Amino acid sequence: MNFLKLLDPATVIAQEAGELILKIYSTKFNVEEKDDMSPLTLADTTSHRYITHCLQKLTPQIPIISEESGMPDYDERKKWDVYWLIDPLDGTKEFVKKNGEFTVNIALIINNKPVLGVVDVPAKKHTYVGCKNFGAEVRVKDQKISQIHVAKHSQNPIRVAGSRSHAGTSLNVFFKKLNNYKIISMGSSLKFCLIAEGSADIYPRLSPTSEWDTAAGQAIVEQSGGKVITLDGKSLQYNKKEDILNPHFLVIGPEDYDWINLAKNN
Repeated sequence: MNFLKLLDPATVIAQEAGELILKIYSTKFNVEEKDDMSPLTLADTTSHRYITHCLQKLTPQIPIISEESGMPDYDERKKWDVYWLIDPLDGTKEFVKKNGEFTVNIALIINNKPVLGVVDVPAKKHTYVGCKNFGAEVRVKDQKISQIHVAKHSQNPIRVAGSRSHAGTSLNVFFKKLNNYKIISMGSSLKFCLIAEGSADIYPRLSPTSEWDTAAGQAIVEQSGGKVITLDGKSLQYNKKEDILNPHFLVIGPEDYDWINLAKNN
């Protein structure tokens, strides 16, 4: 499958969805509550409908999983070798707070691994892309495309990307194990992008996430030279079980620390 030819169309779809989100962002929108107590807005559902419609036209043979649609039975989806995995609005809490730290995430999964990822940042007009056999880039509107790569060496203090909305006890324990660090608080999948472009050294995620939260960012990090691994050292994989929750994981740029050991026993 020539998935590289899907990169630019998927990028345009994410950017166009981002423009739709921004139109709602500038209005007084209502906030509903989903069954899991997370927020839901018109921007989530509008982006979902637009992306799924466009992807179905682009690749009618490839199934889609979206955060805002019902999950297919595992007996059905475990047979899928290829599928799209999307989060139409990652960081809805940040969207509601109007701090700009929300994204549109589109990933292509092949054989349980993300091989293509697009993370659009509508409020900043930045789009991060990564694709196997291509590498990773950041595309800024009306500016030159720039290749991105993880940092080669951790800085002093160590730059730790952390969630703005999901800090917790386990993360605080991890911090105590570091001799010298600074926290870069960021919402949504932007934390993956910080690692991918070399603006942060490590992102420890020691609290719950779902697969649609991580797939696009993982593709970008891996194609920029980084790693996304579980605490047993294995690459984070997708559609391997009935539920869609990820185990705890680390997003690693420089490999000059024993990050796994630092994150264990929390």
